[in-house]
Amino acid sequence: MTHSTETLTQADMWSATADLTTLRHKLLDLFCQLAYQEGDFVLASGLRSTYYINKTQVTLHPQGALAVGRLLFPLLPADTQAVAGLTLGADPIVTAVSVVSVYENRPIPALIIRKEAKGYGTKAYIEGPTLAEGAKIVVLEDVVTTGQSALKAVNRLKDAGYTVEQVIGLVDRKQGGAELYQSVGLKFEALFEIAEVQQRYRELAG
Repeated sequence: MTHSTETLTQADMWSATADLTTLRHKLLDLFCQLAYQEGDFVLASGLRSTYYINKTQVTLHPQGALAVGRLLFPLLPADTQAVAGLTLGADPIVTAVSVVSVYENRPIPALIIRKEAKGYGTKAYIEGPTLAEGAKIVVLEDVVTTGQSALKAVNRLKDAGYTVEQVIGLVDRKQGGAELYQSVGLKFEALFEIAEVQQRYRELAG
């Protein structure tokens, strides 16, 4: 499906003051219209799938990014000191949440976790502000399949001396990610489960 931004959005529904229920419905539609595809795909995890979610079509969409930031921010525990995620998928998500946090008068910095250490300069795995040892960080993820990507970010942060107790995703494919997080003592929640995305996709297509 191809849609212009104009046909997808109405200013009142996407305004910075739109209620979160409306925003969640609009974000779900955006996932269905721009990101969800059916076919034969190989995922980053190596698994084959009959569908694929091209999430950057939503997380890098202007209204999509705003909705992601506004919807994820209220899910953060009150003592959250930063949000973080594994590059590249989580980059626009942690940025959106951090920007929204300023407007909520609770500024929260964003950290980006490299997949491999930087080969020059500081040779760091973690990009962003340096926080106090033990700082509480929530890891954000776009689409959760096996859960390995976010877990890699969690482990890098813990190795750096930070505290991580929770992962929040945009879409849970229900393919083992939640169970993996539970097995290592992490709380997990997602904005959408895949069944909700697929049901709405069919409603819009019908």
